[in-house]
Amino acid sequence: MPISFAALEPRLTLSPLDGRYAGATAPLLDYFSEAALNRARLLVEVEWFIYLLDQQVLPGAPSLSEADRDYLRSLPKNFGPGEIAELAGIERQTVHDVKAVEYFLQRRLADAAAVLGPDTVLTPALNPVIHFALTSEDVNSLSYAWVIQGGVEDVWVPAARALVTDLSLLALEHAGLAMLARTHGQPATPTTLGKELAVTVTRLRRQLGRIENAEYLGKLNGASGTFGAHTAAVPDADWPRISREFVEDRLGLTWNPLTTQIESHDWQAELYSDLARFGRIAHNLATDMWTYISLGYFAQARGQGTVGSSTMPHKVNPIRFENAEANLEISGALFDTLAATLVTSRLQRDLTDSTTQRNIGVAMGHSLLAIDNLRRGLDGLDVNPEPIAADLAANPEVLAEPIQSAMRAAAIAGVPGMDDPYERLKELTRGRRVSLDEIGEFVAGLGLPPDVTLRLRELSPATYTGLAEELVGEYL
Repeated sequence: MPISFAALEPRLTLSPLDGRYAGATAPLLDYFSEAALNRARLLVEVEWFIYLLDQQVLPGAPSLSEADRDYLRSLPKNFGPGEIAELAGIERQTVHDVKAVEYFLQRRLADAAAVLGPDTVLTPALNPVIHFALTSEDVNSLSYAWVIQGGVEDVWVPAARALVTDLSLLALEHAGLAMLARTHGQPATPTTLGKELAVTVTRLRRQLGRIENAEYLGKLNGASGTFGAHTAAVPDADWPRISREFVEDRLGLTWNPLTTQIESHDWQAELYSDLARFGRIAHNLATDMWTYISLGYFAQARGQGTVGSSTMPHKVNPIRFENAEANLEISGALFDTLAATLVTSRLQRDLTDSTTQRNIGVAMGHSLLAIDNLRRGLDGLDVNPEPIAADLAANPEVLAEPIQSAMRAAAIAGVPGMDDPYERLKELTRGRRVSLDEIGEFVAGLGLPPDVTLRLRELSPATYTGLAEELVGEYL
C-alpha cells in the first residue's frame, strides 16, 4: 500500500491556496481563516459584555475598571496558537462553534483574578452576562461583517488599487503610441496602446469605487429578530437603540433593524457581484494582454527567469496572464454562487449559509492570486514598437474611413462629385490589398478642396489616431 499523505506531519494542504500559492494569499488568513472568524466572534462577545456593563443596561451589574476592560480586550488581541487549539478542543465537545466561544470566555473570567488580583469584578459570577440575549447569528452576522470588511479594505482593495495604478502608468506612458485596432479580429481604425489600456483602467476604477463604498451590515435582535429575549429580561431598556449603537458605534458596521434569525446577507451578494464584475474586467485584460503578446506587441523581457517549455528553450510563455485568467474564472464562479445562495434562507433560518460563508476566503484567495499574477505579468513586459508599426503600415486600407467621411462632409458643403463615398471606398479597398500610394492617387483624383486633399494625403495609419492621446491625458 502507498503511504497515506493524510497521516503526514506537518499536514499537507488540499487547496493550492494554502499550498503552492500560499505566499500570495497569506494576508487573507487574518480575515478568512477559521481562526480569524473565531477571533472575531470573541471580539464581538467581549465588546458586548463590556458594552452591557459600561452602559448599565443590566440592573445590578457591577462596573468595570480600566484594567478589567484591558484584560477582556486582550483576549481577542492575543488569540494565538494556544488559544486556537483550546477553542478547537471546546468545540469538539460542544459541536457548536459560537457556544464554544462562550465557554472559552467563561474560562477567562475564571482566570481573571489570578491576573488582575482579588478586587476585579471579573469572576464566574458574571458568566450570565456572556452571550446575554444573543443568538448565534447575532454573533456570526457581526463577526462575518467585521472580517469581510477587514479583508476587503485591508488586503483586497490595496492590491486592486495597485493593479489599477500599474495599468494607469502603462497607459500614460504609451498614450501616443499608435496601434492598429482589431474589431472582430479584423484591421480597424487605429487607436493608441495607451488609450486601449485606459479603457480598462476606467472600467476597473468604476467597479473599485463600488467596492470601496460597500456597506457591511450586521444585526443584533435575537432568535427571530424581535428582541424577544431582550424585552423579556429587561423590558424597560431601549433595545433597538442599544442594538444600533453597539453595531454602528462599537463595531463600525451598518445596523440592520429588520431581519429573521439571520441577517439577510443581501449586502454580501451585492459585494460579491461587484467583486466578480471587477474580476471579469480583469479577465478581459488578461486575455487581451495574452493576445498582444502573441502578436509581438509586448516582449516578456524582465523577471522571466522561469522555464517556458520543458523542450523548447526559446519559449517565454505568458503564464502570469494565463494564471490570472484561470483564477478569475474560479473566483467569479464562487462569487456568483455566494451571491446567489446567500440571499435565500428558508423561513426564519436554515444552515445553508453556514457552510457557504466558509468559502468566502476561497473566492477572495483566487481573486487576490489573480491580481498578483496580473501585476507580475505587467511588470515583466516591454513594449515592442516594431511589430506595432509594421501592422499599421501593412494595413493602409483603414484610411478608407477618414476619406469617405471627408467626402461626406464635402458633399454637405456643396462640393460636386462626392456621390456614394462609402461604395467608392468599398470598391477600392474591400477584398484586396491596397498600397498607401494607391490611396493617395485616389484622393488626388476626387476633386476635394486643396486643403482637404493635402490633409488626407498626409494621413497614414500611424497618424490616424484621432484624439486618442488627448483622451488619455484628459480622462485617465
